[in-house]
Amino acid sequence: MFSLRNLLAPRPSMRSFALVDAQGICRALRQSAQAPQGSGWIEVQHSCLSWLNRPLPASARTAQVTPCLRVRQTLAA
Repeated sequence: MFSLRNLLAPRPSMRSFALVDAQGICRALRQSAQAPQGSGWIEVQHSCLSWLNRPLPASARTAQVTPCLRVRQTLAA
Protein backbone atom coordinates (compact mmCIF):
# COMPACT_ATOMS: atom_id res chain seq x y z
CA MET A 1 0.00 0.00 0.00
CA PHE A 2 2.89 2.34 0.73
CA SER A 3 4.18 2.12 -2.85
CA LEU A 4 0.72 2.84 -4.26
CA ARG A 5 0.51 5.97 -2.11
CA ASN A 6 3.91 7.08 -3.43
CA LEU A 7 2.76 6.63 -7.01
CA LEU A 8 -0.39 8.68 -6.51
CA ALA A 9 1.03 11.42 -4.28
CA PRO A 10 2.06 14.61 -6.05
CA ARG A 11 5.80 15.19 -6.09
CA PRO A 12 7.50 18.56 -6.21
CA SER A 13 8.69 19.35 -9.70
CA MET A 14 12.44 19.41 -10.19
CA ARG A 15 13.92 22.69 -11.38
CA SER A 16 17.32 23.24 -12.97
CA PHE A 17 19.85 25.81 -11.74
CA ALA A 18 23.28 26.97 -12.90
CA LEU A 19 25.97 28.62 -10.79
CA VAL A 20 27.37 31.54 -12.78
CA ASP A 21 30.45 33.53 -11.74
CA ALA A 22 31.05 37.28 -12.22
CA GLN A 23 32.30 36.73 -15.79
CA GLY A 24 29.17 34.78 -16.78
CA ILE A 25 30.93 31.39 -16.79
CA CYS A 26 28.86 28.39 -15.69
CA ARG A 27 30.65 26.73 -12.74
CA ALA A 28 28.06 24.17 -11.57
CA LEU A 29 24.67 22.65 -12.42
CA ARG A 30 22.02 21.46 -9.99
CA GLN A 31 18.48 20.09 -10.04
CA SER A 32 16.25 20.54 -7.00
CA ALA A 33 12.71 21.42 -6.01
CA GLN A 34 13.87 24.67 -4.35
CA ALA A 35 16.36 27.33 -5.35
CA PRO A 36 19.87 26.73 -3.92
CA GLN A 37 21.13 29.04 -1.18
CA GLY A 38 23.86 31.52 -2.00
CA SER A 39 24.52 34.04 -4.70
CA GLY A 40 25.17 33.26 -8.34
CA TRP A 41 22.53 30.55 -8.79
CA ILE A 42 20.08 31.25 -11.60
CA GLU A 43 17.23 29.13 -12.90
CA VAL A 44 17.67 27.66 -16.37
CA GLN A 45 15.28 25.82 -18.66
CA HIS A 46 17.34 22.61 -18.56
CA SER A 47 20.83 21.40 -17.65
CA CYS A 48 23.51 20.75 -20.25
CA LEU A 49 26.96 19.48 -19.26
CA SER A 50 28.58 21.29 -22.19
CA TRP A 51 27.85 24.61 -20.42
CA LEU A 52 30.37 23.87 -17.65
CA ASN A 53 33.41 26.21 -17.72
CA ARG A 54 31.87 28.13 -20.63
CA PRO A 55 29.66 31.22 -20.84
CA LEU A 56 26.05 30.38 -20.08
CA PRO A 57 23.89 30.90 -23.19
CA ALA A 58 21.34 33.69 -22.78
CA SER A 59 18.65 31.41 -24.20
CA ALA A 60 19.13 28.98 -21.29
CA ARG A 61 17.92 31.43 -18.65
CA THR A 62 14.28 31.38 -17.61
CA ALA A 63 12.45 34.70 -17.72
CA GLN A 64 11.70 35.79 -14.17
CA VAL A 65 10.15 38.95 -12.78
CA THR A 66 11.87 40.07 -9.61
CA PRO A 67 9.57 40.61 -6.61
CA CYS A 68 10.71 44.24 -6.30
CA LEU A 69 9.51 45.04 -9.81
CA ARG A 70 6.21 43.28 -9.19
CA VAL A 71 5.60 45.36 -6.04
CA ARG A 72 6.51 48.60 -7.82
CA GLN A 73 4.16 47.81 -10.70
CA THR A 74 1.24 47.13 -8.37
CA LEU A 75 1.92 50.32 -6.41
CA ALA A 76 2.09 52.39 -9.59
CA ALA A 77 -1.29 51.12 -10.81
